[in-house]
Amino acid sequence: MKLEVAITSKEIIKPSSPTPNHLRHYQLSFLDQVAPIVYNPLVLFYSSDGTTDQFNTTTISNQLKKSLSHVLTHFYPLAGRINNTKSFIDCNDEGISYLEAKVKSKLMDIIHKPAPRELNHLLPFQLDDITDVPFGVQLNVFDCGGIAIGACLSHQIADGLSFFTFLNNWAAIASEQAVLPKPQFVSAKHFPPKNVSVLYPQGDITKQNIICKMFVFNASVIENLRARYADTPDFKNEKFPTRVEALSAFIWSRYVAVTRDEYSCPQRRYVVVHAVNLRPKMEPSLPPDSFGNYFRFIMTIPTLNAGEECYGLAKQIRNEIKKIDKEYVRKLPEGNEHLDFLKDNWDRVLVKEELVSFSFTSWCRFPVYDADFGWGKPIWVGTPAFNLRNLVVFVDSKFGGGIEAYVSLKVEDMAKFEADEEFLACVDKERTY
Repeated sequence: MKLEVAITSKEIIKPSSPTPNHLRHYQLSFLDQVAPIVYNPLVLFYSSDGTTDQFNTTTISNQLKKSLSHVLTHFYPLAGRINNTKSFIDCNDEGISYLEAKVKSKLMDIIHKPAPRELNHLLPFQLDDITDVPFGVQLNVFDCGGIAIGACLSHQIADGLSFFTFLNNWAAIASEQAVLPKPQFVSAKHFPPKNVSVLYPQGDITKQNIICKMFVFNASVIENLRARYADTPDFKNEKFPTRVEALSAFIWSRYVAVTRDEYSCPQRRYVVVHAVNLRPKMEPSLPPDSFGNYFRFIMTIPTLNAGEECYGLAKQIRNEIKKIDKEYVRKLPEGNEHLDFLKDNWDRVLVKEELVSFSFTSWCRFPVYDADFGWGKPIWVGTPAFNLRNLVVFVDSKFGGGIEAYVSLKVEDMAKFEADEEFLACVDKERTY
């Protein structure tokens, strides 16, 4: 459904205490420098239980702003400004954007039939209109009294896990939990900055006609796919494919099945991209509250052997992820191998168009539903639409062990993709939008 959203107020929220002088210069890491130049978005939906004062929006707004001011003293780079060379943050306490809006709709109507592109209206920024402001919030109030908190965090300074760490710490302060956050801002120590001026224009942001739809895969379907791919020679004496390995192989294979004629060319090949969390692969492992971009893209070039189940992609993905081990991560800051790898591959995707890229990122097993600001945990967390083609974002369903897959494709590709009978046989049609 189409959302009608009216902004009712705008203000700047600053940290409750000034940032000490010795913390005013926050150096971005090499992995921050090569992160996509977009905002990461989330919308957290909260429903009133019918009590008279729980969803007094004035009280809620004041509570959010007060707690946000306090949490920014701990996450001080978010209240600063990214410098024009994109190499550091001036932690000058200029503050973050805080908007309030009225939504002419009922909250449950959105949740029962979400349209990812419409969720963008609940955000404080356009996702690909990146500015020097790292973070922003929009409090959305629905006609029914329910609320949604839309938040954007610049991918230039943090990855998805850091985003959830911040939101959950903010919620803990708002609900007056005793434990104070202790984020670790040490990414540049582990991955010192480099000269990235020769790098590609990051990401595959496009003004082409992109559509994003959410497809839900129930737990039973995912288990069937895992068993199906495990019953192949590739997985003999191996653990079953993970949920993400299995779903990645399935979604990509159906995309290839419906678009292969369009992209068939002797010089053109497919590449499947996954983001891998580096924190547990470091020596010693880093805790989840290590703030910044701690991920590495891995690229799998499928074999396209016609007789193999999903072209053997699930096992190929596993093999590539295995290469990102402690020894690999130890050597990552040395030399320019990673930089050259990124430049070469993205030149082949964006400039020469030799590769058809298809990217996956997974927020599964992340603490997506933990943000309780004092009025309960969110009843749903939605991911708005990116202007990124051939992108899939996996998010755990709140209940039942399923996965919500947000798929962004060109309009003409989506028309073929969502009409594919084998694909449709695996999705929950009552919860696919």
